[in-house]
Amino acid sequence: MSAIPQEGDLAQEAEVIWLENTEDLDYVRQALDKVSTRRGKPRYERDGRMIGYSNLVPTAPRSADSGLFARRTFYLLPHDRPNQPDDPECPYRVGSPLEAVDPRTVDAGKVGAKTSRSQASGEIVSTRS
Repeated sequence: MSAIPQEGDLAQEAEVIWLENTEDLDYVRQALDKVSTRRGKPRYERDGRMIGYSNLVPTAPRSADSGLFARRTFYLLPHDRPNQPDDPECPYRVGSPLEAVDPRTVDAGKVGAKTSRSQASGEIVSTRS
């Protein structure tokens, strides 16, 4: 199960781990997933590839309803623009998915933001709080 993270969901984050260099990625998708561990690479069960994930502080509590930990996963699907930058048929040639953020704006405890880069147009155009 995953959801779009809000700032309050990220209070227990210790760090963000990138599995790939994000320098050339216009955007990454982010999701708040329920997993069984506080740290380490979580299981990835989506199409595409995992770009990064968050680790939690050692005292992060388990969810009362599921007994799992809420951690962010950053990923790209096969049809995302960073995977097909020159494809005129790419569905996100302009704009980006709802859950997408510019990876340069991501930090532990911070949701990240859409920028003109993530929207295919360098400056912040909106932030989530």
